[in-house]
Amino acid sequence: MAIDASTIVPASVLRNLADKLYEKRKNAALEIEGITKNLAAAGEHDKIAALIHMLTEDFTKSAQANHRKGGLIGLAAVTVGLTTEAGPHLDNIVPPVVESFKDQDSRVRYYACEALYNIAKVVRGEFIVFFNRIFDALCKLSADSDANVQSAAHLLDRLVKDIVTESDSFSIEEFIPLLKERMNVLNPFVRQFLVGWITVLDSVPDIDMLGFLPDFLDGLFNMLSDSSLEIRQQADAALSEFLQEIKNSPNVDYGRMAEILVRRCGSTDEFTRLTAVIWVNEFVKLGGEQLVPHYADILGAILPCISDKEEKIRVVACETNEELRGLKPEPSEGFDVGKVLQIARRELNSDLEATRIEALRWIQNLILKYRNEIIIYMDDIFSSLLNALSDPSEEVVLLVLEVHACVAQETHHFTNLVTHLLSNFKSNNYLLEKRGPLVVRRLCVLLGAERVYREFSIILEKESDLDFAATMIQALNLILVTSAELGGLRVILKQALVNSSGKELFLSLYSSWCHSSMATITLCFLAQVYHHASCVIQSLTDEDINVKFLIHLDKLIRLLETPIFSYLRLQLLEPEKHTWLVKCLYGLLMLLPQQSSAFKILRTRLKTVPSSSLSDAMTRLSPAPHNIPIATEDGNGNPEQAAASIYESIDFPARLDQFVQTQAKHRHFSKLKPPPTRNRVSALGQGTSTGADPEPSLSSSFTQDELRQEEMAPAAPTPPLPDISRPPSRTSTSRSFQ
Repeated sequence: MAIDASTIVPASVLRNLADKLYEKRKNAALEIEGITKNLAAAGEHDKIAALIHMLTEDFTKSAQANHRKGGLIGLAAVTVGLTTEAGPHLDNIVPPVVESFKDQDSRVRYYACEALYNIAKVVRGEFIVFFNRIFDALCKLSADSDANVQSAAHLLDRLVKDIVTESDSFSIEEFIPLLKERMNVLNPFVRQFLVGWITVLDSVPDIDMLGFLPDFLDGLFNMLSDSSLEIRQQADAALSEFLQEIKNSPNVDYGRMAEILVRRCGSTDEFTRLTAVIWVNEFVKLGGEQLVPHYADILGAILPCISDKEEKIRVVACETNEELRGLKPEPSEGFDVGKVLQIARRELNSDLEATRIEALRWIQNLILKYRNEIIIYMDDIFSSLLNALSDPSEEVVLLVLEVHACVAQETHHFTNLVTHLLSNFKSNNYLLEKRGPLVVRRLCVLLGAERVYREFSIILEKESDLDFAATMIQALNLILVTSAELGGLRVILKQALVNSSGKELFLSLYSSWCHSSMATITLCFLAQVYHHASCVIQSLTDEDINVKFLIHLDKLIRLLETPIFSYLRLQLLEPEKHTWLVKCLYGLLMLLPQQSSAFKILRTRLKTVPSSSLSDAMTRLSPAPHNIPIATEDGNGNPEQAAASIYESIDFPARLDQFVQTQAKHRHFSKLKPPPTRNRVSALGQGTSTGADPEPSLSSSFTQDELRQEEMAPAAPTPPLPDISRPPSRTSTSRSFQ
């Protein structure tokens, strides 16, 4: 038979329990506390259960706010009366109190906090079984609109934390899902509440919060960008504490946290980025094998930070990048070479110069360390590397060339490099003019000047676009003559009539140098084959002496006045030994307009030649040179005889025929093209850039009047185009030597 609770508690007490005055409700609660004590002492727990049921159903669920207030204070009084015997009744006491946290009346919510506080003080550890429900309720109350309710909830929260920290039955495994679910809440009061709980639980030695850090780490980082300074400081303090624990702990799940940190390195909030980069830096130092599968993602997060506007972030990011590059993981350990390369290639397109530079260094590093694995990917990034040659940063361009040089150690890749480079120069004239000299000089340093120039020559000899071939040869010729990096190559060329290496280099370049008459003459001057140079100059009778031709001739005259050709000028002191050189210079002089400054420069130079020896030498010109450069004595035979043998081994008539044929092709090619516009002529008159070094200045010195005179002069009759489909006649060539 059910017990009627109204027979247990006097009607006056029940009436006061629902009174609007707090004092009357409080006195009624004291009466209920006494009744509960007597019932507990008598062991009448059935009556106590009936009392709890009445307070729940008739009071806490009442439509009247005062009844609900009385019910809450009454349930707290019952718990206080039960003291140590309250445990069996908590399942009926706690739920209605927790449910009252949702009440629409703020005073009811306040008294619910007060009631639960009194209940918790009595039962302590037995309270833990309701922790998850209470935590959820407190999380909501922490953001309550009523300040009194917030204050009461705060007091209750402190008591619950004390109970949890001293309890042995608290389940962190059940709590973490609740915490994780709420970490992305934006309300500042809730965030403070959550950080407070994380900090408290982490301070308990028996609770391993570090093991669950990946579950709420992202939420903590999210709080670093909160508008409230206090919340940012609390989140930062919590993160700093966890990072210190990570340094001292042997068991840390670096992998899951690395994924979170990678995302946070790209945060728009500066403080969040800095903290994330600091964490990544420590992880790279501590993570070991656990982080190997995540290296690519970490690199993708760090490279942009290297160019961050905040100096602290840049410093830590650079340090982290160096740490990463210093590691040597093996593909067998899970290191994905292809993915790391993909990240580096992506960052090549970054707008940030420092990031592009580091991306290139990573590509270079991968090639050096994992050549066998990386070589299959090089075709994928080849175009990116070539495009980077147009980068506005000279440091980037130089580094791109270093990466290319790493790849080009094999002949196949070297040929591909030069071929693609010429293709880019062909399609992008700006690249040739602005970057051409830098690219060629640096490649010569990295891969060897002779190897680079031989490869250029082989490819350009077969170039179908004759205009581009001529332009490229003119650029290469100017670089050859003016660049310090190619000094060794010039020394070898000077030995063309002395040893086989010089001869082979001269012959390997000659075929492609034939695309430009001035380049061919320059090459002959470098190799000191003055007799052949004179024949080349004499063969220019069929040449269309136009503005473009005169500009290149003007540049050649100015080149002869540079320190590079000091040996040639000194040879003019002995015209009897270098008669063909003198004839070459007079031949060039005859091609120049008399009013041009180039004519005056060359004529002035020739006036310094000793006249007494000059006239005598010119009358004794022979079909072969009088003197051949003499090699140093090496103890193996006569060096003069060896030099003469090398000279005779070069088929100069065939070379001259090759030059004549190539120039004939150019003239034929020019006829097939539409005539240049007036603007183009004007541009040429100002000097066409060929990518030469700024010093010495080799721009054309012709005045506009001189150019117009040359353009208006009647053209000489053009002889019939020679038949270039069959080998040239040796007879016609031989005549030019007579």
